[in-house]
Amino acid sequence: MQRSATWIAEATRGVVHGPDVSANGPVVTDSREAAPGGVYVARRGENADGHDYVASAARAGAVCALVERVVDLSDCPPITQVVVGDATGALGDLARAHLEALRAGGAIDVVAVTGSVGKTTTKDLLLQVLSADAPTVAPRLSFNNEVGLPLTVLTADESTRHLVLEMGASGPGHIAYLTRIAPPDVAIELVVGHAHMGGFGSVAGVAEAKAELIEGSRQGATAVLNADDPNVAAMAPRAKGPVVRFSPSGAGADVVAEDVRVDAAGRASFTLAAPEGREPVSLALVGAHHVANALAAAAGARALGLGLPLIARALSGARALSPHRMDVRGLRIGAVPLTLIDDSYNANIDSMRAAVAALQAIGKGRRTIAVLSEMLELGEDSPATHRAVGAMLSGAGVDALIGLGRDAHYYSEGAASVPDRVLAEDPGAALAAVLDRLTDDCVVLVKGSYNSYSWQVADGLLEEATTR
Repeated sequence: MQRSATWIAEATRGVVHGPDVSANGPVVTDSREAAPGGVYVARRGENADGHDYVASAARAGAVCALVERVVDLSDCPPITQVVVGDATGALGDLARAHLEALRAGGAIDVVAVTGSVGKTTTKDLLLQVLSADAPTVAPRLSFNNEVGLPLTVLTADESTRHLVLEMGASGPGHIAYLTRIAPPDVAIELVVGHAHMGGFGSVAGVAEAKAELIEGSRQGATAVLNADDPNVAAMAPRAKGPVVRFSPSGAGADVVAEDVRVDAAGRASFTLAAPEGREPVSLALVGAHHVANALAAAAGARALGLGLPLIARALSGARALSPHRMDVRGLRIGAVPLTLIDDSYNANIDSMRAAVAALQAIGKGRRTIAVLSEMLELGEDSPATHRAVGAMLSGAGVDALIGLGRDAHYYSEGAASVPDRVLAEDPGAALAAVLDRLTDDCVVLVKGSYNSYSWQVADGLLEEATTR
């Protein structure tokens, strides 16, 4: 969409310095992504000040910059500067105004997803289902915070029919802020778990923060709730419109999975059932836990008016879009064949449970190796939670555990019956430990919180390997 510098200043409560240019390119916070006709937002971060890169954005063709102070520029193309009090807040204000203009001029709807686990996969499924109906925009990767969400909103235009948003939180009030930018027409609540416990204090605190999505929805919005999670089910009275329940267990909900089957590769098939009919679904995603994500996406799409046959076909054709999320590959390293389960983007006890179940199912009758970096933001629950995951490994009969990170030794403490346990000081050492333990046709699970770097081990295995 084409926006003048004056319009941008009005939206952000800023002051224009320079000509009233017209911006019709992308809005970015990274000067390396700046493009002709675009807007650059000069945020100040912990390690860099975006104001140092305004000139770079101008050289890339950006015509407008949101800044907190006027930047003295020379030897670069002219760029209009809109001075605001806080660049990150101004980015949110700009996205809010942009969405309001789209809603005033067309039929765009917003569906938002939150939960302690499964947000990104459900977002990816929604993107693929809704795209089968009409033009749809969704976040890249996990753009679910005060920067990523408004950047996603700003990629929608007059042709966009469905806008899918992922809303994350590491503390109270975070989701409420995001809903003020983009109040949803459909709000999907997946599960209340133990993710980011350090920021909430308790599971009740997590539930209260996740409920901000329901409370921040538009009047009349549909609330899509996981009937199998008591903390989510309890959010129903907060809904501002219809309540639609989904249930992976098939227990008394509007959208359920019947006759769930899991093949030897860990892929689930089921009958998608709703009051209006039943349709078969065969997921390409690995892991029985994806049934819940698929039901959530189906319930959300159904709330937007899509029919069950289209939803089922799209779910069956859906693939994993985001990296390091239950990505299962057959590889060969040297002469040794193996299966890699790369679920290393993030971790909490709920997603660990699903990943260990996948390792057990895929690794039946084969040697199994778990490479687990630590789970972060658990607060005082960290030792007990890591030990609980170790106990899961023992229960699943895992052959080898390679721990990575400061708290990874708790995995080992809980995994008393795992015969081969080792702690690695860094991702390189963890990779070496895996390579030392490879045998014919073993299965390797790599998982952990993103900032504990298990993904580097997964990437290292891929670099060493050739695809079978």
